[in-house]
Amino acid sequence: MNIGSGSHKYEVIDGWAKLPAGKAFGYTHGVVEDKQGRIFIHNASKDSVCIFKPDGQFVKSWGEEYATGAHGMFLNEEKGTEYLYLATTKQNQVVKTTLDGKVVWSVGQPARQDIYDGDKKKFVPTECAVGPNGVLYVADGYGQPYVHMYSLDGEYKGAFGGPGSEKGQLKQPHGVKVDTRGKEPLVLVADRGNSRLQYFSLDGKHVRFGGVGIVLKPCTTQQHGDEIYIPDLHSRITILDKKDQLVAHVGEVEKGWEIEGWPNIKHELRKPGKFTSPHDLHVDKAGNIYLAEWISDGRVTKLKKQG
Repeated sequence: MNIGSGSHKYEVIDGWAKLPAGKAFGYTHGVVEDKQGRIFIHNASKDSVCIFKPDGQFVKSWGEEYATGAHGMFLNEEKGTEYLYLATTKQNQVVKTTLDGKVVWSVGQPARQDIYDGDKKKFVPTECAVGPNGVLYVADGYGQPYVHMYSLDGEYKGAFGGPGSEKGQLKQPHGVKVDTRGKEPLVLVADRGNSRLQYFSLDGKHVRFGGVGIVLKPCTTQQHGDEIYIPDLHSRITILDKKDQLVAHVGEVEKGWEIEGWPNIKHELRKPGKFTSPHDLHVDKAGNIYLAEWISDGRVTKLKKQG
């Protein structure tokens, strides 16, 4: 079947990920692609990092130690070598690894007594991104609403944000990416609790809001050309143009988050090409979308670009 409209039409490949016997997804969270074109799926299972070929054939898996905290996953190439940055919610850490899972370094809660108090106010990172300035940005999406900055060696550099809804303030900053579409790169935060996107300079100064009145619960963003693709937890993929104007909603389920049992709705209610809880996505060079939904037994769909 096909979904979408205009220049965004897709063939739906439901059940794209072909897991071998004995392996099963937990909640599916992060999606990235390496230089070989392999697709990495981060999920809450004993095989928390699963690697697939573009056609969904399983390659290998690792990451049992992240089974309970698997969440955000970001891939970055540094001096010709690719690394993963894992934001682990239950371990309250950011972990830098090789593509095979070897730990390079890990960091826990920043030594910021002005933000954290140990037991009641904890560091619960949800996603990472690397800017062209060599700074690692870490969104504390489920802890205190700040974006922290590190060197690529894990040295702490500072933070920006803080609780609220005014300019520069955040509420559940679930996702973070760096937007390179304009003259100057900007840190793009999926300010999910405030139902908006928020753009910052690389040093953390508020620039503007985006997606207001369009996005509902944006989990993160993915840049592809001059467009931004947004997995919206409230039941659709949203695509915005360079001016943050709506291009399309794809696979929308109207008020899908109100279906009984959401996000773990009954299997008979899970329709191909209809998405109730988009959590992360990746868009490859051909414009194909790999979508992970926040569902307890996992759901990954490939949308093959048409035309």
